Amino acid sequence: MDYNSCVKTRSLYIHWPFCPYRCHFCPFVALASHDHFMLRYHDALMKEIAFFSQKASRVEVLDTIFLGGGTPSTYPNELLLDMFAKLKGMFDINEKTEVTIEVNPGTVNMQQLKLWKDLGINRLSIGVQSLNNVVLKMLNRLQSAQDVRKLIPQASGLFDNISVDLIIGLPNVTCVEWENLVKEIVAWPIQHISIYFLTVHENTRLYFDIQNKKVALPIDESLVKLYHWSVNVLKENGFEQYETSNFAKVGYQSRHNSACWQRKPYKGFGLGACSFDGSARFQNSKNLITYLENSEADQISTDFCEVLTTEQVHLEKVMLGLRRSCGVALKDLFEGLSVNQVSQVKEKIEWLKKKDYVKEVAGRVVLTSQALVVQNEVAVILSL
Repeated sequence: MDYNSCVKTRSLYIHWPFCPYRCHFCPFVALASHDHFMLRYHDALMKEIAFFSQKASRVEVLDTIFLGGGTPSTYPNELLLDMFAKLKGMFDINEKTEVTIEVNPGTVNMQQLKLWKDLGINRLSIGVQSLNNVVLKMLNRLQSAQDVRKLIPQASGLFDNISVDLIIGLPNVTCVEWENLVKEIVAWPIQHISIYFLTVHENTRLYFDIQNKKVALPIDESLVKLYHWSVNVLKENGFEQYETSNFAKVGYQSRHNSACWQRKPYKGFGLGACSFDGSARFQNSKNLITYLENSEADQISTDFCEVLTTEQVHLEKVMLGLRRSCGVALKDLFEGLSVNQVSQVKEKIEWLKKKDYVKEVAGRVVLTSQALVVQNEVAVILSL
């Protein structure tokens, strides 16, 4: 089974897996010390994209393109020029298309920034994470606070849509240091902030360091308080929360991520890239050599395919809806359910309302502020 190329696809994700180093907390498909594969990978990537564009019958004006990684800011200029020339020949892209590239500070210069602007890239997602150089080095994130403070003014001179990522809960970061970080960042010339709780993934270097007691993490209760404090400070400075981890000034919500949260179709290209066509989810091979050889043999690299069941669709609607500040529509919550199932879900909603975990607003179920940190538990309660 393959991605249904007849569905309306308006969002593309392009994965660039190469990194100059690998962070100790990184669980993604990312490759350090593999730069000699860049040209071969680029050719395979463009071949995969071209194959889709030839098959797709309902690709309209693209709403979003997202270059993720890995570290897309290491994409060689000449190859990026080739990519965008081909993309513009294969798809309908205009000035309203949101085109995002992920950036690691210390891997970009003014020449690249100007090139990206000329190519039509109009949104930067900068991985700041922390401004504590000691913590960054401990996590093998080879950037410095100086790199960040140099990049922000350079980028803001060319781009008016800049997002920065922060990680709350990093080891050896005090509450005061986190508060100072947030206070500094809200004053930057940026339009979007993402705050993610540190997640420790198995088989990462950070996981083993914690297991061996080389690293200690902050207490969860203190992080919950810091998170709520951060939400309030961001709001006071014009960054409205529209999703659990995401805050934006008016008009600067991430359209690409929003499409994913609304379960709109998106097509992913590259190593380990995921796709969703409205009824099934797919993932490309995570093995670099397998991906390259499949492309060169004109074979599809889909490594995983799952057609969603009614129960899975319902759970996705609940989980993705509750993450957003607008919540999940009751009509979406009840769609496809039997009369008995609808009755059960209504009873659960009433119970959650009594616990002050959810509220109903204009036909939608919305999490209360106190339930933001237990949203997964609430979603499980509302699932079938």
